[in-house]
Amino acid sequence: MDEAMMARVQQFAERALGEAAATAGLALARVGDRLGLWQAMAGAGPLTPAELAVRTGTAERYVREWLACQAAGGYVTYNPAAGTFALPDEVAAVLAIQDSPAYGAYLLSLLGALWKDEEALTEAFRTGRGIGWQQHHPDLYGESAERGARQLYRDQLLPSWIPALDGVAARLQQGASVADVGCGSGVATILMAQAYPRSTFAGFDSHDVAVARARKAAAQAGLSDRVAFEVASATAFPGRYDLVCFLDALHDLGDPVGALTHARRALTDGGTVLVVEPHAPDRLEDNLTPLGRLFYAFSTGWCVPSGLSEPPALGLGNQVGQVRLRELVAEAGFGHIRLAVDAPFNFVFEIRP
Repeated sequence: MDEAMMARVQQFAERALGEAAATAGLALARVGDRLGLWQAMAGAGPLTPAELAVRTGTAERYVREWLACQAAGGYVTYNPAAGTFALPDEVAAVLAIQDSPAYGAYLLSLLGALWKDEEALTEAFRTGRGIGWQQHHPDLYGESAERGARQLYRDQLLPSWIPALDGVAARLQQGASVADVGCGSGVATILMAQAYPRSTFAGFDSHDVAVARARKAAAQAGLSDRVAFEVASATAFPGRYDLVCFLDALHDLGDPVGALTHARRALTDGGTVLVVEPHAPDRLEDNLTPLGRLFYAFSTGWCVPSGLSEPPALGLGNQVGQVRLRELVAEAGFGHIRLAVDAPFNFVFEIRP
């Protein structure tokens, strides 16, 4: 091995070490999220490990080591003279404050779920078979993972995405019927119902556990008279609707064209289909970024397996891009598709017959 190669090997080895350290640190960051350590440090100023342990009802010896790890990663600051640790405001905005527009601690839950799916995913690589949502670890669709969806839909769906659709917000205010296809645990469905009290909403998903969670959430919110959730496939859900939503769900389906075709037939006169997809360039080489890396990881772990778990097993993955999506929409018989919102993380499309 010549010197130039040795230098490149050393450079990559150092990078790999840094990424391994970050991965380990994030695993412990997830522990901190579950125990409320980040929240207890937010705005509290410098704290000793013992003080943080008292605030959170945890063991000081574990907290001390956890803080040292987070300090090594630059997530907290350390004052050697006082033996205290502090959480910078900018870190708190991402990891501790759920109302912050930068909040991202929910990603820790998703990363944990991806690790826990290792065995199933490894076997899927060998066989080529799909993995349905119900076969994944519960962390993927549990309460902690729902926090990210709740934040996104609260901050984007209601104030930005729906108003960007021609005439849809007014129709919802007057009273419309809405289907949320691939609704999961109903976070978006319930937020829309709360925002538009004259409209009725139906959520559909093939995952019975998610539907059960959605029904419970609707009952707790006092919305059972206007919100219903059913176990149904995207190609066979019942009813007619003024608005049919596919919120970050179309790419997970084995038959996205069939789902869009069924949605077209389910529309009332003048109805609209709302499709929200991850913001993905059409060419792979334009998506080789940190965000693209994260999306491809999630696509490999969940989206492609989901798309391969039901016929015709198209297996789109979450990096569909505008060109491919427009092809699918046209194939489903629609004549109108408009990019209504070009957001940093999402494409929002208005689709009509």
